[in-house]
Formats: sequence, structure tokens, C-alpha cells
Amino acid sequence: MALEAVSGVFEPGSLTAIVGPNGAGKSTLLAAIAGVVRLARGRIERPPTERLAYLPQQAALARDYPLTVLELVTLGGWREYGPFRAPPAFMRARAVEAATTIGLTERLGRRIGQLSVGELQRALFARLILQDAAVILLDEPLAAVDAQTTTVLLDQIARWHQEGRTVIAVLHDLDLVRQRFPTTVALARRCLAWGATEAALPALAA
Repeated sequence: MALEAVSGVFEPGSLTAIVGPNGAGKSTLLAAIAGVVRLARGRIERPPTERLAYLPQQAALARDYPLTVLELVTLGGWREYGPFRAPPAFMRARAVEAATTIGLTERLGRRIGQLSVGELQRALFARLILQDAAVILLDEPLAAVDAQTTTVLLDQIARWHQEGRTVIAVLHDLDLVRQRFPTTVALARRCLAWGATEAALPALAA
């Protein structure tokens, strides 16, 4: 999806929702920030040493890959032990701790293909915890998950914000955006508004 006339700054430590109708370019913007799609023109700037974590939509994930929940979560810390080595005991312990934080203690031995949509999303959030990134990009993280999981994931997003991380999330529930996200980017294949949520959301109806 092409985007044009999008210009702005995600302040360090900010919590921002990206909203707009289907086809507005929300996922494209997130993928561009993550470096997954190349820009035809323009540029995206961020500190070169800043670690970034990107969670795409679940539809982009291969659920038939033979991984357990513990293995999936532990992969979040691979930078600390290398891509071709077994994770050390301390990293597995951190993975268990992250899974406990997100409410998955009893699912650690299960294959990811056996998980519900909500359980898999919790596991992916636990993996993000281990990535320990300064910037966290979430593409529709609450899609098709139950109310309890939504609360758990929102609480984790709030913790990241409190820790001073920059969190950017594509969302559809505007009431939730008003309640939880102080900053909003409104898109419709271009930037309609970028700023305080209560001031930005009315641009969608203009």
C-alpha cells in the first residue's frame, strides 16, 4: 500500500497508536520503520545503535514450525548468545520469567501450533520482552484475542511505556486508543493528523 506526505517524529519514550481505515497504509508505515519494506522516496531516521523489535500481524507467522513456547520466547534473546548456539541457562530462566509475566507458565512445553490465537500472541509478547528493545512496533497486536488477553497485553504495553521505551501500535479500537494511547497518527494513505490523541482522531471523520 503506497503512502505519501507522512512526516513526523516519534518522541523517545512515547506511546503512539496508528489508526485509519483498511488500506490506509498503517501496516506499511510500521514495516517501513522496521526496514522490512524499501522506500521509493523519503527517509526514516533513527539512532543506528537503537535496538528495534517488530511484531507483524499473526497472519505473517508460520505456526506450523516445530517450536515449543519456551523455545519461541527464548529466541527473543538470541543476540546475547548468537544464532548458532544453544541458549544458556540464564536466558532460558529469563524466558520463563517473561512467560510468567504474560501468563503462559503452563504452556511452555506446548508446540506453538497448539496454541490459541491469544496464547500465541502472549508468547510473542514474551519474546519481545527478551528482545529488550528501545523501540517496539506492534501491528494489530490485539486482533482476534479475547478480553483477558487484551488486558494482559495492554498492561505489558503500559510497562514498556513506563520503562521509557518507544511503543508504536497499529490499532482499530478507537475507544481503546482514547483510553490508553496519548499520541495518535491518523492515516488514509497520507497523514491526516499526528499528535495528541483527542486532537488527532477527529481527522478520521473529516
